[in-house]
Amino acid sequence: MPEQEIHSLTAEIESLKNPQSLGLSSHLDGLREENAKLKYRLNILKRSLQEERSQCSKTMMNINQRLQEIFGEAIREAWPDLENPPLAVTPNQQAKFGDYQCNSAMAMAQMMKSKGLKVNPREIAEKIQQNIPDNELIEKTEIAGPGFINVHLKRSFVSKLLTNLLLNGVQPPPLESKKKVVVDFSSPNIAKEMHVGHLRSTIIGDSMCRLFEFLGYDVLRLNHVGDWGTQFGMLIAHLQDKFPNYLTVSPPIGDLQAFYKESKKRFDEEEDFKKRAYQCVVKLQSKDPAFIKGWNLICDVSRNEFQKVYNCLDIQIIERGESFYQEKMIAVVKEFEAKGLVEMDEGRKIVFAPGQQIPLTVVKSDGGYTYDTSDLAALRQRLFDEKADIIIYVTDSGQGTHFQVVFAAAQMIGWYDPKVTRVEHAGFGVVLGEDKKKFKTRSGDTVRLMDLLDEGLKRSMDKLKEKDRDKVLSTEELTKAQHSVAFGCIKYADLSHNRINDYVFSFDKMLDDRGNTAAYLLYAFTRIRSIARLANIDEVALRKAAETTDVLLQHDKEWKLGKCLIRFPEILQKILDDLLLHTLCDYLYELATTFTEFYDSCYCIEKDRQTGEVVKVNMWRMLLCDATAAIMAKGFDILGINPVSRM
Repeated sequence: MPEQEIHSLTAEIESLKNPQSLGLSSHLDGLREENAKLKYRLNILKRSLQEERSQCSKTMMNINQRLQEIFGEAIREAWPDLENPPLAVTPNQQAKFGDYQCNSAMAMAQMMKSKGLKVNPREIAEKIQQNIPDNELIEKTEIAGPGFINVHLKRSFVSKLLTNLLLNGVQPPPLESKKKVVVDFSSPNIAKEMHVGHLRSTIIGDSMCRLFEFLGYDVLRLNHVGDWGTQFGMLIAHLQDKFPNYLTVSPPIGDLQAFYKESKKRFDEEEDFKKRAYQCVVKLQSKDPAFIKGWNLICDVSRNEFQKVYNCLDIQIIERGESFYQEKMIAVVKEFEAKGLVEMDEGRKIVFAPGQQIPLTVVKSDGGYTYDTSDLAALRQRLFDEKADIIIYVTDSGQGTHFQVVFAAAQMIGWYDPKVTRVEHAGFGVVLGEDKKKFKTRSGDTVRLMDLLDEGLKRSMDKLKEKDRDKVLSTEELTKAQHSVAFGCIKYADLSHNRINDYVFSFDKMLDDRGNTAAYLLYAFTRIRSIARLANIDEVALRKAAETTDVLLQHDKEWKLGKCLIRFPEILQKILDDLLLHTLCDYLYELATTFTEFYDSCYCIEKDRQTGEVVKVNMWRMLLCDATAAIMAKGFDILGINPVSRM
């Protein structure tokens, strides 16, 4: 690759600048000649790479990343002796000062000062500016204030990027290598209802998977359900009493939640039942076929309930519960013991990880295993069997300390190096009711997830009828719009908040079609998609226009919209780094409002005032509408929102 050759040639030139260190002072003239030849080859390579870039590949370019490469090179040229100089490039907040800004000069001045070298930041900025290499995207740079370098992009280059987007669709930036990603999310407990806490894990985890999938990673979506443990003893004992012929006739367990409560009540109150429940656990753990069948029956009832939720929210996930790791736990404990990392504590086997205050309990005093053991076994399986490069756990923030200790223990035993493998807990806050207390029903019970989704469907239909959509849409279109709005609004309300914070669940707010809500964005998207329809321009005509028409960006609002569109790849890169999906929601809202400004100021279609007939179509502006719709559609797809063509 040209980039690699450039790096190696640059390194060779640097070494040749100091012939004494190579013991070659007598060949100085020869070295200078060799140096000149290398520089010549390097410049040719740089030019060819630049031409390659300016022709635009099919993938979208991350402008911020490209500017960082350019300024990184300029800084190295200007200050070659400065080790790891700070590199800061951000979009400019005020358009009058340019499109992007390099803020490295001030931080570099601080770095030099700490080394006893006093240099004015503005002087540093000037030197960086003088060393900016020829490139395909910068029109001009200006130095402002104490040393900010304001960057103005070439409009023609942004226009080319938009044409590339229109011709090739929204394609992700190229991946250096296809990594394996495991995302552990949703994870409800068998025999218990999915509640609002599972909603957050399910929505956030699914969206993270969609992002990684779009960017070209190999993604494994795992549902670490709670399908093993002592509670199954009491459930099977109750099953034997209530449906004694369960082995031959499938028991009609309709309400598993009620079944669980009944068995728990008996477990707490009846001593004989409690003893039988413990005996059932032993039989289950020894894989007795009759008890395995009872266990499977209970799991299947739960799975069917979970699937109703997953169908509503369009979630794809592979179940791999705690039971999957039972045999693997034995090996994990033996491995820790073999390395002398296990301590005894009042009959328990515990493991202390470096820098952690709390130990992991890998074996209880009764010989049983714990969540600590199963989470270690799961992590080991994902690292060694799945060969994952990235592992992400999406659970509530309350489990943060637990995962911190598990990860520290895994590093201590040498399972992975955090510099090579990314293992991360993506925690989230709790869902609050409008009273700012934990979200509960009026009777104080946990809110069932299916009840919540059904309420969402009812509310979204009321909203559509309030807007008289039932008078213009067919029954099928109305149902599609109802599902799109209901589930889109529930997902967006969650994802548009910083996941680390608690958030207030409010149907009124999420269904409001003003402000940063899914309702507003879905209506805006439908309006944008309808512009071409109103002008009688089909997809074939738009495609032909994209091939033959330059996307002009002369008007301020055209330019603002064009720049907003091409920021999409850098938004995705930021989320990839911090796993905070609200950044994408903020971007889509910014894009929708920027589009509205453009549409209000720039005529896309001109109509005859008397007849209402279309008399003129500005094709390059229609292409901007099309590009906006394409980016919004991809953004919705990553968020797991399904827009409809008519609303």
